[in-house]
Amino acid sequence: MKVGAAMFFTDYSMRPAELAVALEERGFESLWAPEHSHIPLARATPWPGGSELPKQYYDVMDPFVTLTAAAAATTTLKIGTGICLVVQRDPIQTAKSVASLDQVSGGRFLFGVGNGWNQEEIEDHGTAFATRHKLARERIEAMQAIWTQSKPEYHGEFVDFKPMMTWPKPLQKPHPPIIVGGAFPWGAKRAIRYGNGWMPHRARQHYADVAALVPQFRALAAEAGRTEDSLPITIWGVEESRDALLADRDLGIDRVVLSLEAAKREVILPELDRWAALLRAVA
Repeated sequence: MKVGAAMFFTDYSMRPAELAVALEERGFESLWAPEHSHIPLARATPWPGGSELPKQYYDVMDPFVTLTAAAAATTTLKIGTGICLVVQRDPIQTAKSVASLDQVSGGRFLFGVGNGWNQEEIEDHGTAFATRHKLARERIEAMQAIWTQSKPEYHGEFVDFKPMMTWPKPLQKPHPPIIVGGAFPWGAKRAIRYGNGWMPHRARQHYADVAALVPQFRALAAEAGRTEDSLPITIWGVEESRDALLADRDLGIDRVVLSLEAAKREVILPELDRWAALLRAVA
């Protein structure tokens, strides 16, 4: 089982390259960067994580910029968006960003995607909140066409373009894995429909631990003709516990991701050292 780490990169956190090197040196598999373009001040949508939205959500940097810096400083560490808000991004330009980063990183990019919870933020981008899930699917399908075809075209309800030529194509074939975030069951069903993996948060209001729902997810995938190998599970959120790691490993979880505070090295490095010792004990 692989272990990754995520951070909201801000002007008061560790630098992306600095954290990436520290993770690679300690045996972590991947680094993940979240995305929020902005946070509207007139916000009615509740944050799924609690009452008060943390400051780092307002301050987070663009993930494609920070992950490029991380990729340039490392050689084996995978880099991922956790998650990219495709409903807030133009699919043609995003397809180019993904392909470019996959090329620059030597094929180490993981395309974590999600459809978002912050209605006000989403609607500032001209996206209707009620239809964002279908919009996301069409944008991802359109990007898949761009990555895999020399003269791609796409014709949907929300995304429509005639044949074009656009390069580069991703280094990974047919494209970087599309790891779909979202809770059970709807996020899981979207992953089964068009993803190369599912990435839920460990706990949500309607379940205490997503691990208990893994058998149901695998049953849904099998009904759709998908194999376990084609839909690996990444769980976002993990306890600093040998028993917890072993339980996820024994369940067949492909990867767990721990969330780091948006803080400087004097806070983060001791935590990473503890995790490195824990990873060695589990191994």
